[in-house]
Amino acid sequence: MGSIIHAIIQASVISKGVLILLLLLSVTSWAYMAGKWISLRRALRLASMGLDIFDNAESLDSSLPIMAKNANSPLYGITRRAVREFNRINKTGDAERLLNDNVRRALRFGIDEETARLKSSLAFLATTANTAPFIGLFGTVWGIMYSFQAIALMKSVSIATVAPGIAEALIATAVGLFVAIPATCGYNTFRARLTAIEGICITFAGQLLNRMQHEAADHKDGLAFAGER
Repeated sequence: MGSIIHAIIQASVISKGVLILLLLLSVTSWAYMAGKWISLRRALRLASMGLDIFDNAESLDSSLPIMAKNANSPLYGITRRAVREFNRINKTGDAERLLNDNVRRALRFGIDEETARLKSSLAFLATTANTAPFIGLFGTVWGIMYSFQAIALMKSVSIATVAPGIAEALIATAVGLFVAIPATCGYNTFRARLTAIEGICITFAGQLLNRMQHEAADHKDGLAFAGER
């Protein structure tokens, strides 16, 4: 460990800059992954719970008030969009013809909106995973060039004189991989969790549309949901 720290101290200014940049990427990506892990875990739990509640409810009148109490659930925004569109087309007097297509589009927009919100900043992890090895490689190439320039000034060259400079340069590549590998694992993990949440949202949207179609005649005055009527 001491030799690695000594090698970093002896590295060129450019190599140190590369290592600092990689350190910042590592700290930022780990902080982001911790926050995203918590938020996606909560979203998945709330979406699953909301779907169960909706499945077990006897009607829209009994399920919507419960759904409206949890604004943090991905299903909240989807439901609000669908109810808003349902109430809008009810006022046209042509709900039977417009209900299927219009509410279906509103549900699709709601799913896309919630998915985009949950995906926010996920591109940062992908960028970190893709660029960190190349940033480290740049530091390595620069370090080797710096070592060769120093070697050119020496009268005699041996493994003992070449090895420290090469080792210093290779540290950047190792650090780049150290940054990229967790970012890649985090990105793939979050993508899988997002796919699961999206699947729940799609299932819920289909069931909500079915309920609206079946109960449309009972709600000609519209549905109440979080201020929507």
